[in-house]
Amino acid sequence: MSHKEPNPQQIADEKIYREMGLTDEEFAQVVKIIGRQPNYTETGLFSVMWSEHCSYKNSKPVLRRFPTSGPHVLQGPGEGAGIIDIGDNQAVVFKVESHNHPSAIEPYQGAATGVGGIIRDVFSMGARPIAMLNSLRFGELETPRMKYLFENVVAGIAGYGNCMGIPTVGGEVVFDPCYDGNPLVNAMCVGLINHDQIQKGVAKGVGNPVMYVGAATGRDGIHGATFASEELSEDSEAKRPAVQVGDPFMEKLLLEACLELIETGAVAGIQDMGAAGLTSSSAEMASKAGNGIELNLDLVPQREKGMTPYEMMLSESQERMLVVVHEGREAEVEKIFEKWGLHSVVIGRVTDDGKLRLLHKGEVAAEVPVDSLAEDAPVYHKPSAEPAYYAANADVDTTALAEPADYTAALKQVLGAPTVASKEWVYNQYDYMVRTNTAVVPGSDAAVVAIRGTRKALAMSIDCNGRYVYLDPEVGGAIAVAEAARNVVCSGAEPLGVTDCLNFGNPEKPEIFWQFEKAVDGMAEACRVLSAPVIGGNVSLYNETNGEAVYPTPVVGLVGLIRDVDHITTQAFKNEGDVIVLLGETKAELGGSEYQKQMNGTISGRPPVIDLAVEKKLQDTVLDAIRNGHVSSAHDLAEGGLVTALVESAAPGLGVQVDWTSDLRADVALFSESQSRVLLSVKKENVDAVKAVAEANGTPFAVIGTVGTDAVNIKVNGREVINTPLAELKAAWKDAIGCLMA
Repeated sequence: MSHKEPNPQQIADEKIYREMGLTDEEFAQVVKIIGRQPNYTETGLFSVMWSEHCSYKNSKPVLRRFPTSGPHVLQGPGEGAGIIDIGDNQAVVFKVESHNHPSAIEPYQGAATGVGGIIRDVFSMGARPIAMLNSLRFGELETPRMKYLFENVVAGIAGYGNCMGIPTVGGEVVFDPCYDGNPLVNAMCVGLINHDQIQKGVAKGVGNPVMYVGAATGRDGIHGATFASEELSEDSEAKRPAVQVGDPFMEKLLLEACLELIETGAVAGIQDMGAAGLTSSSAEMASKAGNGIELNLDLVPQREKGMTPYEMMLSESQERMLVVVHEGREAEVEKIFEKWGLHSVVIGRVTDDGKLRLLHKGEVAAEVPVDSLAEDAPVYHKPSAEPAYYAANADVDTTALAEPADYTAALKQVLGAPTVASKEWVYNQYDYMVRTNTAVVPGSDAAVVAIRGTRKALAMSIDCNGRYVYLDPEVGGAIAVAEAARNVVCSGAEPLGVTDCLNFGNPEKPEIFWQFEKAVDGMAEACRVLSAPVIGGNVSLYNETNGEAVYPTPVVGLVGLIRDVDHITTQAFKNEGDVIVLLGETKAELGGSEYQKQMNGTISGRPPVIDLAVEKKLQDTVLDAIRNGHVSSAHDLAEGGLVTALVESAAPGLGVQVDWTSDLRADVALFSESQSRVLLSVKKENVDAVKAVAEANGTPFAVIGTVGTDAVNIKVNGREVINTPLAELKAAWKDAIGCLMA
């Protein structure tokens, strides 16, 4: 049962609003806006809507730097998810969001409800979800707590996605001590839609009924948005009630009911009750339409007794949507939702007064302007300062490492590092073949999902190297976009657009805000050069534990279009005797590399540089060569460098024989993580054609070896440095995570 709520004067005198997340200045602004002291419910409304998680008050000025439009963009940032035209009256809908803090406290439900929320964002647009991806960050798998978090986050993602019948087709998992206290759990959903089915979260039509559909409201998730907008600490465990509890079976029913309802044409506007629940959905929908909204909270389906207006409005219970329907069509809605066994109740009306008015037990429980909640949150221009570590890293010689006495041992150490190692332990828990459209399963550069009834397919990748971003945020931000794009290009796709999840520490620290600004600058420029506009995303700040921030981790989700399924390409070698081609230039760049981490135990210096014009030419080369039918396999060079890519590309019975001449010392050449490089395998008769394409685009081209039999044999500058059975190297790579979790 609820405790007695403080009165408006107590809230002001005892500064109770601070506990809700409002500053003294913000509370004074609320008083000025509504012309009186707010009551407890009204204070709660402002506290969640003005949280960083909902208002982007610290990040909004920086986010404006992103390119958000393009010839194919049908919906950019501002709705549940972005939409890009793919021709033939079809469009792709996608979005990524974080569920970091909930997952740190309650990993299974935190991850599961992150998946549920992002799925609702996509089907609230009218789209059918067709694929899930995720980007996960944990500390090293050396403690029982970290193994517990890792195991339960993966189980939560699998449990929800598998039950929904949506394939989880791709992702990334990274391990680093900086994520010990604050794991990152970012979930991405991709959907398909016909142009005439697109919906928006707007409360259109004065007098139209506002309907609550889906599961009943409980006390789970109250103040979840505020919880996501503060640092984690030793007190965070006490906030376990802020974590929602998900029911994927209920969500599956809700998805089908909503898509059926949208087909009737009865919907004027629809939005997921996500962060800030009923508060954000009602206020944002009314504000976007230039209208007001009145809700009678007595009518809200409740699964717990005695819920107050504050609790109902701030609850983040899962599997709920707010729908504005055309007047007179309420019975149609009720019939559809009754068929699916779900609540559908008229709880209010669209009004013309611009107010959010809440009625409860015959009284007005709250009345505030909708724009003040949705649009008028304070915007802060935070101070920015270059961190001392950045200057200190400028003079580090990242190649000042002793040459390994045993190259095979060094390679096994890199291959067995959990960040580089095979993620089969993870993705084998996911149903990635459900719906039978998955054309490229997890384990290649990008996942590919075929579009039924067409020759087209969608390639998708999610990527970020937080080490690079830490060492140089602007360069690292650009690389995050470039690598995600490179991944989809290597699968035969043309990049369409980006959704991002910007995971950073406390923006009130100038050094953290500097990381944030610089990373966005790098990402924005890469998006412009690579013609991949940002169509939506999420900002997750305050990712700190006891004052220690995670690496700046701006995760990039990128979707590309494969025009013809014949162009689908994977990273695995296909034929013995194929020629191995290296596109791009290898430089002495070990800063932030896995090799540096394994040899030194830490990272330092500057990351690899990136020239975006060179990157664009490389991607054009790869895509042209694939579309011309001249490429057997393609693999982006990333963590672990060339030698790791060779082992990853090797398939059972298909090893490698490499004889490569380089200006660099062998270990630097093999483990450098220089950007804008791709490994191809090409039939002998196609080598000249690929070379011609590379030369036409100004892309460096080198034949470095052939696809052999069961061994990995590598010579650099005439010296044999590795000659090892493929099975031995594959075992080091494939079994690493499973052995740690055993």
